[in-house]
Order: sequence, then C-alpha cells, then structure tokens
Amino acid sequence: MIIRTKAFARAGLIGNPSDGYHGKTISLIIRNFSANITLYQTPELEIIPRIQDRSIFNTITELVDDVNLNGYYGGVRLIKATIKKFYDYCYKNGISLEDKNFTIRYDTNIPRQVGMAGSSAIVTATFRALMAFYQVDIPKPILPNLILSVETEELGITAGLQDRVIQVYENLVYMDFDKEIMEKQGFGNYSYLDPKLLPKLYIAYKNQLSEVSGTVHSSLRTRYDTGDKSVINAMKYFADLAEQARQCLIEKKPEKLKALLDANFDKRLEITDVGAQNLEMVQVARSCGASAKFAGSGGCIIGTYEDEDMYWKLMGKLSGVGANVLQPIIMEE
Repeated sequence: MIIRTKAFARAGLIGNPSDGYHGKTISLIIRNFSANITLYQTPELEIIPRIQDRSIFNTITELVDDVNLNGYYGGVRLIKATIKKFYDYCYKNGISLEDKNFTIRYDTNIPRQVGMAGSSAIVTATFRALMAFYQVDIPKPILPNLILSVETEELGITAGLQDRVIQVYENLVYMDFDKEIMEKQGFGNYSYLDPKLLPKLYIAYKNQLSEVSGTVHSSLRTRYDTGDKSVINAMKYFADLAEQARQCLIEKKPEKLKALLDANFDKRLEITDVGAQNLEMVQVARSCGASAKFAGSGGCIIGTYEDEDMYWKLMGKLSGVGANVLQPIIMEE
C-alpha cells in the first residue's frame, strides 16, 4: 500500500505575529502550493532526500545560491524529527506501533522561506502519513501542538501555533491563543469562518527575499521576554485587529478589512525592520489602491483588492519589482 498525504501553504490574514504571544489571528490555506509525502512499507526505514538536501555542488557559487534559497538544511531533518515526535507521542500515550518499516519521500512546491509555512507543511504531511501507516488517531486540536514541537523542541526553531493550526484545520480559521485557555485545555480555541465571506484577496511574493522565519521571530521573542513595551503593546494590538476582522466577516462587512489589514502592517513596521524590498512590495500594492500586509515573517504579502482592473494593475506593478502575484485558492473545488 502506498500512502500519499499533503499539507498546503498558508497565509496569515490578520493578527500575526501575535500567535506566539497568546494573541489572536485569522489564517487561511493557499491550495495553490503544497508539500507532499509518499510513504510505503519496506524492509528498512529510509528517508529519501530531495535536491534541497544535497551536499554535492558543481561550484562554490552554486553552494552559496543553494544556501541563500534553502538555508543550511533541507527537509530530511524535518521528517526525521517528525518521526521521532510521532514515536514519542505514541510511547507516552501507550499506543503500540506495529513492527514494520517504511520508505518516505517528500516533494514540495511551496516557495521557500517567504512566509508561507513550507517547513511546517512538510511536518504536517509527514504526521498524516505516519498516522495513516500505523493507523493512529491524534485528536485534531492536539496535532498542531505536536507539529510545533518538532521545530521548537527537536530543532530549536522559534515558531508559533498559527501555521500548524491552519494546516491541520484548513480553509479559513479564527484562532484565540489566550493564556488561560491554553493553560486550561492545552490548546487554543479554533473556529471556522466561511471563506465566502472574504473580500477579493491576492498574494504576492519574492523568492529572493527568502529568510528563515525563526530568525525574525527570535528577535521579537527576546524583546517581548525582556519587557519591551512597544512589542508587548503591539501584540495586544494585533490580537484586537483579528477580533475586529472576525466581527467584520460575521456581520458581512468585508469592505472594512482593508483598513484593518493595513493597520496590521503599519504597527509591525513600528516594532521591527521589515527590509527595503518587503516594504517596496507593500508600497507598490497600496499605490494600486489595494491593502497589503505580511502573510508571514516576510517575503510574501497578502491584501484585498476591489475588482479585476485593480488585480491586473497589481500584477503589472508588482511583477515590475520582481514579485509573483496570484489569487489564493482557499476551498476545495
């Protein structure tokens, strides 16, 4: 039996990056891109690497280009850490795993390190494959915590729950990570919103702006933990924006999202350096009449637009600064 699983890219619509600070967010799936896992039973356990995992290069320039795009590690370490966490979970919960081995390989077309959660997509898809192979059911609210622990505990990467929640739940989700709620039940309150309530959305990203998200989050975490009032207040502000956005959708007033999304980015600009090219993407999008904010840690923006004329204007102007533009597919067709 061959098991095939996948997890999609995602975009933080509003509230990010407060998810790692007991905040609130709304996030959506981008079905245009996915990480895919293939797993099948074999005599030995083997993880098959992809080109991102290679250690042979034609020139030193090729090595440097690869590091700039993919970082120092590919997907094998993610899969290896996921398998360990899956085993640890089963052992801790008294779940006996059948004595059998497998070969696992991954493939992904999610743009690297531009804020679309490509790494957590590989982990999520791997968990799904292991659950199917060993016929283990992990409760939906718990699974994002396990996925997050792969990166934070096993690999030492600073990250939040938002990416993992939306990749497990999919579609469009409002997330409340209130501290008391988290301490009481071990996870946040997650609720679906109807994607049909959303205004027209676009995504734009630049591959050459790839940056390891853990580096960005690590700086904010340090400032937050040391009592930086500007960061602490910003996280509360982001959470409030997410709550306002949720109400706008429930009340079917999507036109109000434009100002809220812009406010999210503007506040982020007050507390951290976003980089000249990131800022340029936002400014170019806004010059077309659209709203714009980061979809993640940088390299990718999300926003609203009014009509097809504005969308084509966005495509023209953003492509002029080297950005790719698309309309996110959120629901299954």
